[in-house]
Amino acid sequence: MADLLFEIGTEELPAGFILPALDQLLQNFTSKAEELQLAFSQAKVVGTPRRLALMAQDLVEQQPDRLEELMGPSIKAGLDADGGFSKAAQGFARSKGAEVSDLRRVETAKGEYLVLVREVPGINTVDLLPDLLRNLLAAFTFPKSMKWGCNSNTFARPVQWLLALYGPDIIPISLDGIVSSHSSRGHRFMAPDLLAIKGASSYEQQLEAAGVLVDPARRRQMLLTEIKQAVDETCGHSGSHVAIDEALVEIVTNLVEFPFGVCGSFDERFLELPKEVLITSMREHQKYFPVVDSQENLLPFFVAVNNTKVTDIALTRKGHERVLRARLEDALFFFRTDRERRLEDRYADLTGIIFQARLGTMLEKSERLIKLAAMLAEKIAPDNIDAARRAARLCKIDLLTNMVGEFPTLQGDMGAAYALSDGESASVALAIREHYLPRRAHSALPTSTLGAIIGLADRFDTLAGSFGIGQQPTGTTDSFGLRRQALALLNIVSDKGYHLSLREMIYKSLALYGDKVDGSAETVDALVAFLKGRFINDAVAMGFDQQAVEAVTSLGFDDVNDCKKKIEALAAIRDDESFAVLAATFKRIRNIIKEHQGGEIITTLLVDESERKLADLYTDIAESTQPFLAGKEYGQALTGMLALKEPLDLFFDSVMVMADDEKIRANRLNLLTAIAQLFLQIGDISKMTAN
Repeated sequence: MADLLFEIGTEELPAGFILPALDQLLQNFTSKAEELQLAFSQAKVVGTPRRLALMAQDLVEQQPDRLEELMGPSIKAGLDADGGFSKAAQGFARSKGAEVSDLRRVETAKGEYLVLVREVPGINTVDLLPDLLRNLLAAFTFPKSMKWGCNSNTFARPVQWLLALYGPDIIPISLDGIVSSHSSRGHRFMAPDLLAIKGASSYEQQLEAAGVLVDPARRRQMLLTEIKQAVDETCGHSGSHVAIDEALVEIVTNLVEFPFGVCGSFDERFLELPKEVLITSMREHQKYFPVVDSQENLLPFFVAVNNTKVTDIALTRKGHERVLRARLEDALFFFRTDRERRLEDRYADLTGIIFQARLGTMLEKSERLIKLAAMLAEKIAPDNIDAARRAARLCKIDLLTNMVGEFPTLQGDMGAAYALSDGESASVALAIREHYLPRRAHSALPTSTLGAIIGLADRFDTLAGSFGIGQQPTGTTDSFGLRRQALALLNIVSDKGYHLSLREMIYKSLALYGDKVDGSAETVDALVAFLKGRFINDAVAMGFDQQAVEAVTSLGFDDVNDCKKKIEALAAIRDDESFAVLAATFKRIRNIIKEHQGGEIITTLLVDESERKLADLYTDIAESTQPFLAGKEYGQALTGMLALKEPLDLFFDSVMVMADDEKIRANRLNLLTAIAQLFLQIGDISKMTAN
């Protein structure tokens, strides 16, 4: 056994490409090695902006020998009338380089066949690795790939070198004229010379000595240590620390090969800017970390992370401060200029922003949002109708500001800041900020009722308008991010526990568009089906019982939280011993009554004792469970319904439902239909089987 080391050296890769590429490299190698029966004790991937590397410990030197079974002709075709081998059998053996006497008779599912069983010796690993590594190179997929020069292969960035070693030996592969060797390269500036790598066991240590921390986990820890140390040495404020943004930490970790932290400062006058503006200026353009005090208040300091060792800290600090100061000067100018006009005074200017070419301007959207927000507030929080109208009127105006033009990610944040500056209430300002939440799947949701109302109005309007003009998402396109919008809408409703009719709100949203859209029932059905699909996918992904989800949603989807309560009740009761049998019986009932419309149960036509007992019990349970169903206490209702199991079993054992007497037959079908309708108020339990 020996260790495998494979390094792909490149020009600087985008930070967001590195970790996904390493995951691909590990998964593809593992599957290829398993396919080739090349065992190893452990595999690890590491990488920096200039390299992607794989190490596999104790990779076997040879495939194991194996027996190979080759199916030949059937006995009927392979043997002649005298029991000798036919020409078909002889030809098969000859094509495999074997003697006809080597063939065996084997019984298969298709009958008896002639089979050639032979031992295949394993191939040496060194002979398999060139193709394996070439396949790994070709298997990468990146968000964007490129070709360079006259080369035919694509990669995220130009490949500069290939290091491929099995033990101490070079594995011969090439890519567009680049031939594998035992050489890597150290840090571009601190150790740019070629570096002869001895093997996988010394790879990380040799690169570290050459200024490269190749393991992303170690590089991340070093980065955190560096930024903390930089603040401790420079800031001087008690309790000061770096505000850690995990997304930024990951980006910076994959922008450098060896991190060096430098703490700088900026003029306190810039603290006039909202906190979000300062943080965004540092993070998005410069990848700097902000510094805060023990109360999380922003301090006039930041930490920059360099990719080279800093010899003159003062000079380096001044360079970072100069760059940031220019950014903050622009931001402060924009902020002060924006505040010269109130948000309200800009409202009419929204006519200059197109929401969607066929759906009109952002001013028209805002007018619809005001009405939708009022409708939602009337259902959810009647005391907040006026505040909802006000927040809806102002929520999109910051799109006209210089600050949002410079930093689009600050939409909502700037609207809130300017609203407070204009004297709007804190609740309205918070709603302006929060109506964009969640910004991505499973991220923070609105905390306030007003924020949730405006967020729902915004998404109902966008979804209804898009579906109303036939712009539904397809497998490859979703130009308005409608999947994300739908999931956000569902998550807000679920998180707040609102009981809303989705169908009603969609009808009202479409009506506000007038003749711009198709407001027909077909459009409503299509959008409800779309929302249902997102709900099902999300519910299953979050761990809800899949069969319970199907049992509830197959009957309809309108009230998100009502559906959730039914799903939870079914999932909780399915482990009851009686439930599995009852579910199977219910499936039988559904099959029997599928063509029957139901009707009154006539007691005088209940001629058998078992059907009389079943009818009496059904009447009692239907009455006793009605308060639970009305109060959405579905678990209690289901517990009561379980009592129908034994009477149903006795009923099916004692009577023939499809009796010859037409009236008795119809009455029995009416009884079963009534029982089915009782269960169907919660879910179609025929879709649930025992765990």
